[in-house]
Amino acid sequence: MSEASAHGVHHAAPTGFVRKYVFSLDHKIIGLQYYALALVAVVTGMVLSWLMRIHLIAPNWPIPGLQFLSKVGAPGGVMTPEYYLSLMTMHGTLMVFFVLTNAPFAAFGNYFLPIQIGAEDMAFPRFNMMSFWTTFIAFCILISAFFVGDGPPLAGWTAYAPLSAVGKDSGPGEGVGQTLWALSIFVFCIASLLGALNFIATTLDLRTKGMTLARMPIVTWAWFITSCISLLAFAVLMPACLLLILDRIGGTSFFIPSGLNVSDHLQPHEGGSPLLWQHLFWFFGHPEVYIAILPAIGIVSHILINSMRKPMLSNKVIIYCMMAIGFLSYMVWGHHMFLSGMNPFSALVFSFPTLMITIPATIMTLIWLGSLYGSNLRMNAASLFCLGFISMFVSGGVSGFFLAQPSIDIYLHATYFVVGHFHMVMGVAAIFGIFAGTYFWFPKMTGHMMNETLGRVHFWLTFIGTYCIFMPFHYLGLAGNVRRYSAFTDDFLVPLLPVHKFITYSALFTGAVQLIFLGNLIYSRLKGPQATANPWEATSLEWSTPSSPPPFDNFGGQHPVVYHDPYQYGVKSSTADYLMQTSPERAGETP
Repeated sequence: MSEASAHGVHHAAPTGFVRKYVFSLDHKIIGLQYYALALVAVVTGMVLSWLMRIHLIAPNWPIPGLQFLSKVGAPGGVMTPEYYLSLMTMHGTLMVFFVLTNAPFAAFGNYFLPIQIGAEDMAFPRFNMMSFWTTFIAFCILISAFFVGDGPPLAGWTAYAPLSAVGKDSGPGEGVGQTLWALSIFVFCIASLLGALNFIATTLDLRTKGMTLARMPIVTWAWFITSCISLLAFAVLMPACLLLILDRIGGTSFFIPSGLNVSDHLQPHEGGSPLLWQHLFWFFGHPEVYIAILPAIGIVSHILINSMRKPMLSNKVIIYCMMAIGFLSYMVWGHHMFLSGMNPFSALVFSFPTLMITIPATIMTLIWLGSLYGSNLRMNAASLFCLGFISMFVSGGVSGFFLAQPSIDIYLHATYFVVGHFHMVMGVAAIFGIFAGTYFWFPKMTGHMMNETLGRVHFWLTFIGTYCIFMPFHYLGLAGNVRRYSAFTDDFLVPLLPVHKFITYSALFTGAVQLIFLGNLIYSRLKGPQATANPWEATSLEWSTPSSPPPFDNFGGQHPVVYHDPYQYGVKSSTADYLMQTSPERAGETP
């Protein structure tokens, strides 16, 4: 890596509005575009979850205005069971792909990874722009499924074949809507592969002078490891979606077996394997869990170190644990298929690495807790959400021990227990990481401070609300409450309705609380107090830029030189209890 390659100007500064804010090559603007898209997606997904929760406690209640979204799926505003499954499919797809993948990885990673390694931009700015707009096209294709004749698909966000492969015979939404779903995910995979290649090339080739791999912040390592995971995971899902589209419109039989009769129609296919789709999807699907959670782990570690004013017990061990999780994530996909009729020996083989992958996660948790013990933690909205992340990560992760055992998973797999598990450990934990990153980096991204009091209120109400929503899911699962049911008419499910009502009220409350965050975000951006150059007294390179937001080339033509690791806290220096990475001063010295 030469200094010229690390700092060479990739493109000129934009001069017009369209090139600067729409089709921008600036990684910072692209990061903000990803964040805005994730914000739209999460609001859409949250509204869909509200509609589902309302239907579960009042299946015959007409929801005002829903009939305008789908006259067939909600005649008179009353949701049909099939349309409930369609909303569930769209909710899951939006949240997993366009929120949990976009915000912690693509949004924050695009904005801060180049700055944290001292680069002027990403390695391939045009690929970067293409990656976002390809993602945006994928989002539009998915949303368009709401407005086609048969509506959105009902096969779930996992789109299990043959339900998703045989076409309109399998139910409402399984015609054009399901094809649009597969096309959307295919396009999304292309965007993710472009982004992953860009992140890897930038990290390896554009580090500034003195920025060795060992001196990169933990969060930079998290984005880099996530990129490596994405490169293989999306490379498997992309052709799988293409094969699914060919089965639907090309007459092939990759996932459709012979002699299949659906809705009294004998399907003109033979020789396919529905289990092949499950293998391909879950080979992507379980690494996707860590594509969502590893960036949040990096963000939380990065912020906690700043708030504790001291390094972790071992920064390197956290990085090694993230590497181990990334490696093991490709060995555990079979635990999603314990009910598929696999050989019991195969189930045991997949159960063992599933339990092993909890070891690095446990080590990281112990390092966080051990580092927090005795520290003088600076309590603010960002650090509170970091603590909330640890709580959710542990609470949701503990239930994974049960699901790793084939004998227990066979009973719990199709129940709300699994829904509670992955919503807490993958969904809410990652979103807490997004909130923490927003409160921490907002001054750098906008030049303004967010309201700290509103941030704390937002945390406590969200923290309590999410526990009220997802902890009861585990009880429902143990009671045998099958997921994906749109109404609870069976005798053994009727006594569980009060629990569902409590969850629904909690979900409506917690969703409404997010208006506090949105209001704080918008108001602070427009009228918030001006932020100082380094309001958190942080040490990594993003706080060394000459302005907030950083200038077009990040460092105003001055190429930074790195002298320290990124976490020189609790040291004696000429100015405070920390040393910036760019300071040539050594700890304990005074100039």
